[in-house]
Amino acid sequence: MRDPTRGGVATVAHDMASVTGATVRLFEKDLPVRQEVWGVCEILGYDPYYLASEGRVVAALSPDAAEPAAAMLQRLGFHDACVIGVIEPGPPRVVLHTSLGGERILPELEEDPLPRIC
Repeated sequence: MRDPTRGGVATVAHDMASVTGATVRLFEKDLPVRQEVWGVCEILGYDPYYLASEGRVVAALSPDAAEPAAAMLQRLGFHDACVIGVIEPGPPRVVLHTSLGGERILPELEEDPLPRIC
């Protein structure tokens, strides 16, 4: 389990790819990004996958446990709980499967996109 507060979900995915030596594939359609966030990111030129996600957790679970765990968390009131990707054989990298059916590699974050406020 990882906290995506610093560097967002993309940085957590890179950490997982590095530790496992495998490809982390994220599915854009399953990532819970609010429309307001998309709008601000579009205006300011930010990628929402690298932004701080305070109050969130990213957990790597076996394929058998992922969906039941997300369903249980939803029943407990964590409505955004969902399966956002898979870890699969391949080079250690992060690939985003886009809503349009394409793919793009999410590069590793080199610097903080936003200054730290607190």
